[in-house]
Amino acid sequence: MLYPLKFKPVYKDYLWGGRNLEKLGKTLPAGIVAESWEVSCHPDGESVISNGEFRGMPLSRFVDKLQYEVMGTGIGWKPGDRFPLLVKFIDANEKLSVQVHPDDEYASMHEKDMSGKTEMWYIISAKPGAKLVYGLLPGTTREMFKEALENGSVGKYLNYIEVSEGDVIHIPAGVVHAVGEGIMIAEVQQNSNNTYRVYDYDRIDKDGKKRPLHIQKALDVIDFSGIKSKRGKSKGTPVAALDGFTIARLVENDYFTVELHDIYGKVSEIADGSKFFIYLFIKGSGEIFYGNSDCENAGCQGDSHDGNIKVKAGESVLIPASMGKYTILGKIKAMKIYAGKGKY
Repeated sequence: MLYPLKFKPVYKDYLWGGRNLEKLGKTLPAGIVAESWEVSCHPDGESVISNGEFRGMPLSRFVDKLQYEVMGTGIGWKPGDRFPLLVKFIDANEKLSVQVHPDDEYASMHEKDMSGKTEMWYIISAKPGAKLVYGLLPGTTREMFKEALENGSVGKYLNYIEVSEGDVIHIPAGVVHAVGEGIMIAEVQQNSNNTYRVYDYDRIDKDGKKRPLHIQKALDVIDFSGIKSKRGKSKGTPVAALDGFTIARLVENDYFTVELHDIYGKVSEIADGSKFFIYLFIKGSGEIFYGNSDCENAGCQGDSHDGNIKVKAGESVLIPASMGKYTILGKIKAMKIYAGKGKY
């Protein structure tokens, strides 16, 4: 029987990280932790199942084994295709580099990792006055930006926005961006690690070297029209308010949909074979009941379910496409993530 999958986090020790993911309840390894890759089929950090019958199996092997039962028949995936999404937590204890990502067309022509990278951020926490870079100031041309990169004055062309808990930032490929210090975020992105750094504050890494920049590729892909960065930040759009939970749509694009589910009771759902779902838990705790019942009785006791798992902030689960009915019970806030466009 299919069940909600948990994974071992893949931790990254990039120089701008800290220890703030402990505030989400994570048990971190020693030293700096910048990112926790929660659900990933990328070779730079692949998820391994940590619970149930398939414990110890890499996610890619699980997908190869069960195919449409995991992925679903409604997202255009076929055997041999890559898993489309990568989901992570990020601790920007210090500011990240100024960077940009390519789209699918450019990546397919210039990178071994042939997918572009559109992404979104949900601000979990931010120190007072925290800012991030989102796009360039109006009127910035390729020539102006190139000259600024050469003489170290790039900062005068960057568009800064202040952020706080609950803000949503949609970042299409081509938009210059950077997370500022003191911000913890949840990130949903295409399954790609293609990043072009344009400025890194002349920092030195643990090997005593400056991290490489990718100026020419960045100039090739940056959206100097400003059209892609017009969305700015938002709080999402409320789409449902029912007994025990509310739903807001945070982002919807051609690659993924992200909803915010604020549960203060229970919500019953179904994985009907069309697509998989990822839940990224950001506050609270609860349980997921699954099997042949939608858990109509308030406590989900006795024979009303085939199984259950406990979940809490800082964790994530993948619901296979053909798992069937499931119910989330508790007081918990989660991002529900899936490939393609949503129903709302």
